[in-house]
Amino acid sequence: MPRLYTKRNENRPRGLKNQDDSYLAKYLQNGHRASFQVIADRWYPAIYRFAYSYFGNRDDAAEIAQKTLIKVHENIRSLKEVASFKSWIYRIANNLCLDEMKRAGRRKSEPLNLIPKEQQFSESTPALEIETKELNSLIQQALNQLPEEIRAVVILKQFEEMTFSEIGDVLQIPEGTAKTRMYKGLSQLGSILKQWNIETDYLNND
Repeated sequence: MPRLYTKRNENRPRGLKNQDDSYLAKYLQNGHRASFQVIADRWYPAIYRFAYSYFGNRDDAAEIAQKTLIKVHENIRSLKEVASFKSWIYRIANNLCLDEMKRAGRRKSEPLNLIPKEQQFSESTPALEIETKELNSLIQQALNQLPEEIRAVVILKQFEEMTFSEIGDVLQIPEGTAKTRMYKGLSQLGSILKQWNIETDYLNND
């Protein structure tokens, strides 16, 4: 159990930004608002990126990230195991993405950065930027063709680099089911991309 600040210094938390998520979650559960801004600053970029992988749209991604953080603030006391904060926040974001997909349907893609970091060009030229943007757009379109439950696994594994155990926690499915969905997703994604004459060597099968 993380040691909380006493009332004497609760309004002047020192080193809060260096604390892990479980500490911040417990701190927030006890009514100390200062930890929420740290959580928001830390997690907004990751949740934005995750939501962007769903929609390929900046506005949708920003809205999901904002809604996720609001739900974190409103429901933090429902989190029984603070050590599972990472899985919990991604679960919230994933559910919001699914709700939005059902409500509004698939949106037009506005690709940003779906290619794994190691495959990005270190030296950019206008021609390469155009080529990369077009490739990102096609990958987004291919992702949108996957079934929802499979797409979520692929996004969490490929772009969020989660383990199958973590993915199972997020989606509340057995680890073996997460692996099965991942392999099905990569197979379907690979087939779609190959039909479009796109190389798929960068897809992570591990």
